[in-house]
Amino acid sequence: MAKVQTNEPVYDARTLGKGRMAVLGAQHLFAMFGATVLVPVITGLSISATLLFAGVGTLLFHALTKFKVPAFLGSSFAFLGGYAAVVQMGTEQGLSLAQSLPYACIGVAAAGLMYFILAGLFKLFGPQRVMKYFPPIVTGPIIIAIGLILSGSAINNCNQNWWIALLAIAIIIVANIWGKGMIKIVPILLGVLGSYLVAACFGLVDWSGVREASWLGLPFKMQDTVFAVFSNPNWGLVVAAIIAILPISLATMVEHIGDMCAISSTTGINYLEDPGLHRTLMGDGLATILASLFGAPANTTYGENTGVLNITRVFDPRVIRIAACFAIILAFCPKFAAVIAAMPAATIGGVSLVLYGMISAVGVRNVVENKVDFKKSRNVIVMALILVLSIGISYSQAGCLDLGFTKLSGLAVGALVGIILNAILPGKDYEFGSNPEGDKAVDFEVNPSLRK
Repeated sequence: MAKVQTNEPVYDARTLGKGRMAVLGAQHLFAMFGATVLVPVITGLSISATLLFAGVGTLLFHALTKFKVPAFLGSSFAFLGGYAAVVQMGTEQGLSLAQSLPYACIGVAAAGLMYFILAGLFKLFGPQRVMKYFPPIVTGPIIIAIGLILSGSAINNCNQNWWIALLAIAIIIVANIWGKGMIKIVPILLGVLGSYLVAACFGLVDWSGVREASWLGLPFKMQDTVFAVFSNPNWGLVVAAIIAILPISLATMVEHIGDMCAISSTTGINYLEDPGLHRTLMGDGLATILASLFGAPANTTYGENTGVLNITRVFDPRVIRIAACFAIILAFCPKFAAVIAAMPAATIGGVSLVLYGMISAVGVRNVVENKVDFKKSRNVIVMALILVLSIGISYSQAGCLDLGFTKLSGLAVGALVGIILNAILPGKDYEFGSNPEGDKAVDFEVNPSLRK
């Protein structure tokens, strides 16, 4: 594994050992859990199926990326509007929520196929021709916007009980700044456990769901999967679902590229070059297709876990795979899912506040350390419009841009406008492949001899 040339230590399996690796894997599980289960809670999809295919999707992603990229795949929030739109169409045609959701999953599976098309473009034309549309002046602000857009949900959760949220934040800060040894590299897990325990002691946790849940159970039912639709399909709704959800893939693919830049920035390893964006895109797309077929939310590379990488300085992909295995095992235990689901919203909010801030901070670092020239008006305009459109639309009353035939999220609009403006405005000064530091949007020195 390549190491980043900074003053911060970088840990791997050789120095940590199996026990610590397992604990770090559990930390990644906790980091993604709150947001990952929130998507099925909002949409009505299965929490257990979500866990199962987050784990399976992550392992598939690692296999397709030669086991090199330390990324965890969890539920994508980008498709929430798509699920809601298809459910509304299904309801208007007399279908229930449970009957409508598989149609939405068909649309998501179609969106997953778009990843393979973009990956094919990378393979056919080469990264130089494709990546000229995704320079740091585009991906950096997108990363910043991702963190800032997510921050609203963190604040809403914190509002449930700010004392519990602040306790989680305080534990994370103290453990990461003043902690020694293992304490220093598991601050997120300590923040979750510490604030959860205090909340439980003060009677702020509802255990009724835990008592009612069984110890073992299947993660999904066949009637909730896409396969159930084709026993008596409504082809009009199938087509409508695909049309409604397919455009969202434009935003999620750009978000994927931004996430890969963020992970590359955090670790100091150019994953855009090796194993290559075509492989990471195929891994993300395959995970999304598989999850949607079995009634789980679309998958996406998770910023929360990138935040954990940034805090812990443990970049070994095996830690992520351990977390994926934990997720698969726990998918068959409804009682554990109930325990995590009972976690106070304020605990999730406090932890998310730190992690979402880390995402935006990485985006800022991408722009600054890549020496983007803001004396050029075109760069100022591109970044300004990406941020204003992404954040402004997301927090507007509608929460999206309604084009009549489809609705686009703020991130989708900001990303598309940024890509188009960067392509047509004169003065482009970025060429993928000419500057390894620019390709991964940082100025870190990477020693190729250390790469496995």
